[in-house]
Amino acid sequence: MSVTVSRIEPAADFGVYEKLNSVWHKRALNVFMFIVLAHWAEHLAQAYQIYVMGWPRPKAGGFLGLFYPWLVSSELLHYGYAIVMLIGIWLLRKGFTGTSRKWWTIALVIQFWHHIEHAALQWQALTSHYWFGSPVPVSFLQLLLPKFRPEIHLFYNAVVFIPMVIGMYYHLFPPRGEETARCTCALHREPLSAAA
Repeated sequence: MSVTVSRIEPAADFGVYEKLNSVWHKRALNVFMFIVLAHWAEHLAQAYQIYVMGWPRPKAGGFLGLFYPWLVSSELLHYGYAIVMLIGIWLLRKGFTGTSRKWWTIALVIQFWHHIEHAALQWQALTSHYWFGSPVPVSFLQLLLPKFRPEIHLFYNAVVFIPMVIGMYYHLFPPRGEETARCTCALHREPLSAAA
């Protein structure tokens, strides 16, 4: 029986993409999740303004909307965030393996669709050609629920965020049998040598 020992290349030999998914993975995920949670805070602040404070929907723009209402009503901001999410999930996907990668990939697929929705909104805003006679840009789901744009955004962000959280959980705590999939992000329940 022969034993194959694989050599780990020095981090200096890695490109940025490889570093993002190895030695920088934990830091990159922390930065990315900070952006994701800040965006969630904005949507929750908007929901609070609508449902608790009773603000009219056009005036409820979250915390950022208090200072930059023109920015929050811009389709470009929302499209830009959808692109950042799509790129972030895709860039960091290689660092996930096994069960965690499955869930992270589900988030990627849903975010791709979310990005399509925002691309359609952005196209309508740029061309001033609104669908079905609407006075404002509308998304596909908004065609079914025209008065619920903040709720639709909360829904989309939730259905992307939930598989991300599940993927992060399995990334931090790999299931039995996937112990070798651990990276520096994993919160080891037992020493690595015990898993080998």
